[in-house]
Amino acid sequence: MSPEAGTRRIALAVTGASGALYAMRTLSALLEHGQQVDLVITEYGRRLLIDELGPEARVDRLQAYIENTWGEGVRRGDWQLHSNKDLGARIASGSRGADAMVIVPCSMKTMAAIAHGLSRSLVERAADVMLKEHRPLIIVPRETPMSLPQLRNMVSCAEAGAIMVPAMPGFYQRPQTIGDLADFMAGRILSLLRIEHELYPAWDPQAGRA
Repeated sequence: MSPEAGTRRIALAVTGASGALYAMRTLSALLEHGQQVDLVITEYGRRLLIDELGPEARVDRLQAYIENTWGEGVRRGDWQLHSNKDLGARIASGSRGADAMVIVPCSMKTMAAIAHGLSRSLVERAADVMLKEHRPLIIVPRETPMSLPQLRNMVSCAEAGAIMVPAMPGFYQRPQTIGDLADFMAGRILSLLRIEHELYPAWDPQAGRA
């Protein structure tokens, strides 16, 4: 872990867009690096975990799932689950909120709400707090193709200060499994949070050259 990163409080939101593996790999990677995670999973996000990862990834089994999948190193950090309806949660406050926030995967509905400044749920309110307090907000949209309104919402979020990280894993590291792709996306997120990691090899311009 980078010495400049230290232990911070990171809000992690999981919404109903496809990409549950990206969310869980990001959660496990943050925990492996000793971070304190405020986790919010929307109603459709909870369904997503089961649909894409199976019943063992149900919210009430989540600790066992990430330990069984990525090892006991996840115990280095800590996480707390918040209801998406709880607008009184700590991360909804500008004075007591998280140091940074990641929304992975981010549904088009959630992105639209953030683009237009809505705060109807804890995810939306926490994201609004990040923007108004000028703290890192990393949005990982997962949709294809995108309509013009969706593209405009993405631009609006970027203009407001969010960092847009579409779920587009690279292939220069020659991934062999789906897990390698999840490692890449989680690694990009950690890099943006200034957390050093070894989730994928750094790009080598000489690799593969004759």
